[in-house]
Amino acid sequence: MQPSPLRDLVVGLFVLVGFGAIAYLSIEVGGLGYRGRGGFVLYADFDQIGGLKSRAPVMIAGVKVGQVGAITLDESMRAHVTLEIDRKLKLPRDTSAAIQTAGLLGDQFVDLEPGADDRFLKSGDVIAFTTNALSIESLISKFVTSSDSGIGEKNRK
Repeated sequence: MQPSPLRDLVVGLFVLVGFGAIAYLSIEVGGLGYRGRGGFVLYADFDQIGGLKSRAPVMIAGVKVGQVGAITLDESMRAHVTLEIDRKLKLPRDTSAAIQTAGLLGDQFVDLEPGADDRFLKSGDVIAFTTNALSIESLISKFVTSSDSGIGEKNRK
């Protein structure tokens, strides 16, 4: 059987399309797409980010609208978080950002709560209103402390 130039061309195109599909899926599944889609960048500063990681989702009302970019420390030793947001969104200037946890022991994400301002945030702006991450350890510690003091009061009576 002798090689056919047409068959070689078809096989080559098939392999090329396969590599293209793998590259596209890698970008989509890997969550690398927001800047490439012409998204814009916002910043938020937090005293405590818990276990927030780069590429964590940014959500509004449970819908993913972006992802966390770089996380660095600023001059005042606060966490400076880069948010890569879908370009279709217009967020009011009084939008707030809070670090939330998905479920009891789930991954953390940034939850945006749009405000009511008539002016909108632009790429490079800093979200002024932020809420730090709650840690499970601190909540359990508060619960145990309050439970201990309550038990002690009952036992004294």
